[in-house]
Amino acid sequence: MTRIEQRIEEIITEAVEALGYHIVRVMVSGKQRPVLQVMVERQDGAAMTVDDCASVSRTTSTLLDVDDPLDGAYSLEVSSPGIDRPLTRPHDYDRFAGFEARLELESPVDGRRRFQGQLLGRDGDRIRIVVEGNEVRLPLADVRKAKLVLTDELIASGRN
Repeated sequence: MTRIEQRIEEIITEAVEALGYHIVRVMVSGKQRPVLQVMVERQDGAAMTVDDCASVSRTTSTLLDVDDPLDGAYSLEVSSPGIDRPLTRPHDYDRFAGFEARLELESPVDGRRRFQGQLLGRDGDRIRIVVEGNEVRLPLADVRKAKLVLTDELIASGRN
């Protein structure tokens, strides 16, 4: 997460949580007209609706109009994480243990940066994952990108 993304998250977290949501990810992309993506999920675990996204969007927009952490014009996009959601917080690896995930690391482990397999959760600052029948422990601090893989098991679970 960049410093600007961290700053935006600091600005909006309290208000978004007061509305009944958790922030999954804040991401700024693009250069000409940046897109600010705020990905949220309901605290009660229910499915997100368009009205949920609109509520978070109005609140976020108002807060960012006051603080104005982004230079110039940008587009605000509020969304739910979806079923093949990104794994962005340490507890996500425990919450989704048993499901298949794809992870990309900053630095190689055993000569590779990309791993796909069944999550087993965390052991301290390491992510446990079964890759090609072997348990591998990956440094949480080194994760560049991680997301659940859309599988029949994930769909059947109804988890998001």
